[in-house]
Amino acid sequence: MKKTAATDNVNDHTPDAAVPRLDIPDAVAAALSGWVQQVAEQTAAPVREALAQLETDAAELRETGAQLEAARDQALAASAEHAAEIERLTIELRDARKVATEALVSKAKDQLAIDGKDRQLADLRAQLERNVAAQAAESDARLAAEMELVGATTARDNFEQEVKTLRAQLDKSYAERSALRAELESLRKK
Repeated sequence: MKKTAATDNVNDHTPDAAVPRLDIPDAVAAALSGWVQQVAEQTAAPVREALAQLETDAAELRETGAQLEAARDQALAASAEHAAEIERLTIELRDARKVATEALVSKAKDQLAIDGKDRQLADLRAQLERNVAAQAAESDARLAAEMELVGATTARDNFEQEVKTLRAQLDKSYAERSALRAELESLRKK
C-alpha cells in the first residue's frame, strides 16, 4: 500500500505548482500500519475498558431505572390508594360532622322541648296547688258552714225542746189556772 506525503493543504498554498508525489515503500507502510494499529489498540484498550464499564454502568442504570419506575408505579398506586382513602375518610368525616350537627340540633330541640314541658309542669303544679288550696279553703268553709248548721240545728232542736217544755209548762199553767178559776168560781158560788 502506497501513501503519498502530499496533502491538500500544501496544494492550497502553492497555486498551480507541481508538487512531486512521494511514494512510501510497502515495508515502511506495513511497519507504520502495524505501529498505528498497535498504538490504536494500546490507546483503545482503556477506552474499550471504559466503554465496557460504561455499558455495565448503563445496564445497571437501566436496571435501576426499571426498579425506580416500578417503585414510582408502586408509589403512584399507593398515592392513588391514599388519595382514595383520604377522599373516603373526608366523606366519612363530613358525614360524621353532619350527623353530629344534626344530633346537636336534635338535642337542643329536645332540651327546648324538655324546658317547655318543665315550664308547663311547673305551671300545672302551681295551678294544681292553687286548686288544692282553693278546694281546701272551700272544704274548710263548707265544714265550718256544716258545723254552724249542725250547731244551728242543735240549737233549734234545743229551742224546740225548750219551746215544748215551756208549752207543756204553759199548758200545765193554763190547766192549773183553769182549775184554779173553776175552783175560784165554785168558791164564789158558795
